Amino acid sequence: MASLLFILLGVFLLLGVPIAFALGLASVITVWQGDFTQMVVVVQQIFNSINSFPLMAIPFFILAGYLMQSGGISERLIGFSNTLVGNISGGLAIVAIITSMFFAAISGSGAATTAAIGSILIPAMVTKGYDEKFAAANQASAGALGVIIPPSIPLILYAVSANVSVGDMFIAGILPGILVTMSLIIFAYLYSKVKGYVGVKKTSFKEIFIAGRKAILALFMPFLVLGGIYGGIFTPTEAAVVAVIYAFIVGVIIYREIKLRDIIEIFRKSASMTAIILSVIGTAGLYGYIMQNLRVPNMMSDAVVGTVASPIIFLLLSAVLLLIVGMFIEAAAAILIFVPILLPIAVEFGVDPVHFGIIMVVNLAMGLFTPPVGLNLFVASQISNVSIGRLTTAVIPFVAILLINVLIISFMPFLSTWLPSLR
Repeated sequence: MASLLFILLGVFLLLGVPIAFALGLASVITVWQGDFTQMVVVVQQIFNSINSFPLMAIPFFILAGYLMQSGGISERLIGFSNTLVGNISGGLAIVAIITSMFFAAISGSGAATTAAIGSILIPAMVTKGYDEKFAAANQASAGALGVIIPPSIPLILYAVSANVSVGDMFIAGILPGILVTMSLIIFAYLYSKVKGYVGVKKTSFKEIFIAGRKAILALFMPFLVLGGIYGGIFTPTEAAVVAVIYAFIVGVIIYREIKLRDIIEIFRKSASMTAIILSVIGTAGLYGYIMQNLRVPNMMSDAVVGTVASPIIFLLLSAVLLLIVGMFIEAAAAILIFVPILLPIAVEFGVDPVHFGIIMVVNLAMGLFTPPVGLNLFVASQISNVSIGRLTTAVIPFVAILLINVLIISFMPFLSTWLPSLR
């Protein structure tokens, strides 16, 4: 039965069936053909998978992200970042990365970050003489910070799947997120130095102060959300509700960028994205239940522990597996499918569950800008009018950078575990 479950999923994915339906169909057929008591288990397990209090944070963070995306936040963050680093070589490319980091701490979504920042900065970079392939690839990879920097939807999903604290996962993502950001900045600077991409005129302290004052409400939101969680003021789910209220007040009342007629469209987009994610969560939960019932994780754990000699080899093999998986399966589904398989093995080798979660999320973040299903890649391609084929070659250096970061994070566990240990 286990082979039938995996073969069916592979066949459906090759046929181009959406991941939620592929997981659901593979699971239903296996239940129908297997030694399960009743088909009602399908409905029960899908419901149980989404009947979780921490998962309530997802629709609220999605709504907060759309509110901030439509509320003039991206323009103010870009303006502030430009006054800080816009004058150095590759200034606009670095502005895209820094602004994506700030916006990631608001939206929690890679595609939203790429769209909100890229729609402004990719055309601006091309106008300033940057190669359009580099501009698009730079933004596609910077958008991946949306799933690494907390609050992040994949971090929430991993916490629920692994039964660890969402707050611990959020705080564990801070240092790795900064590491990835700095790596991308260094590459953008060196590449721009070679290509001769000069910055804009140097800004005065007064200009930095004015731009910072305009962006202060946007910059304050991550501190409000994460500070409230780490300070024990509210739970991650409550923090998501606070983020929605704050984003609504800033966008509608203070900045006045969101009109009342825009609210319905924002809610529609948020509901649509939430439905997609929860559909994946529900069917992936059913798929995971069947794997557990068929003892797939136990069999794989025994096989790997019996053949792999050290945790180093296991982490290297996991990195390769997750890189390949991330190219074909969306991060949320990949987490829900592979956490029950890989986490018990990682724990057997003495790897901290929180540390392993960060390894998984950073690794799967590469899938956002690698073909064939990289959402950031498609968003950047549409904005820049650069074909996916040409863009694929341009993102290769950025994939290499994230691979190096995965190795650093894997073999320097304190980057993920130090901050949570201080709570």
